[in-house]
Amino acid sequence: MRCIYCQNYQISHKNLGKEFSIAELVELFFSLEKQGLHNINLVSPSPYVPLIAAATREAKEKGIGIPFVYNTNAYEHADTIRGLDGLIDIYLPDFKYWNKHIAKKLSDAKDYPDYAKSSLLEMKRQVGDLFVEDGIAKKGILIRHLVLPNNLAGSKQVLTWIKDNLGRETHISLMSQYYPLHKAYTYTLLNRKITEKEYGVLINRLIEDGFKNVFIQELDSATLFVPDFERTAPFKQAGSKQWTAQSLE
Repeated sequence: MRCIYCQNYQISHKNLGKEFSIAELVELFFSLEKQGLHNINLVSPSPYVPLIAAATREAKEKGIGIPFVYNTNAYEHADTIRGLDGLIDIYLPDFKYWNKHIAKKLSDAKDYPDYAKSSLLEMKRQVGDLFVEDGIAKKGILIRHLVLPNNLAGSKQVLTWIKDNLGRETHISLMSQYYPLHKAYTYTLLNRKITEKEYGVLINRLIEDGFKNVFIQELDSATLFVPDFERTAPFKQAGSKQWTAQSLE
């Protein structure tokens, strides 16, 4: 996807990063486990699925003991997700847009809604609802939805679809952290953060629809999650405030 407001444009559009062989990736997985991490977070892995699947399978065969997280925008073929059955423990997908014309305009992905729906259904089939033990996610699906200004994401329709097709027990991360980055300032409808009213309406909608497994954010989170991938520690910024998820329960 080519999101015009992408906060990770340095790596997604400018190709910053480095290469790993399958063997090096497996070694990295075990190195992260030794450091005490709770999971292996595979961020935007879609272009490398065959290689990542091979590395993940090898790591599991060698006895790695922490979950693998598939962190994706959900612009996926359902067949790709089916090929990961048994390898991925936690799916962390977005459901970004309800309207295909908005998806085309903002992310050059007109067919996004259809792919997202089919891939989310397959993810839920594989791992079920999110299972958390001692405050740590072990298995399941957690769906993120980034609220955009002026209802560009079609948030109410997205949440209704989740309720009707995946169930009210589905864990949702309703994100208020939108910030106009990259090319967003050139679009009138995108050149501001969301308002308290825009976010509050959706929280009320989730409560009315019977959702309980929902994480919400403070509105000032919009300025806390802006990374700089040209730095050694991209997310470490002076003056950053600690953010804690809140549940609707």
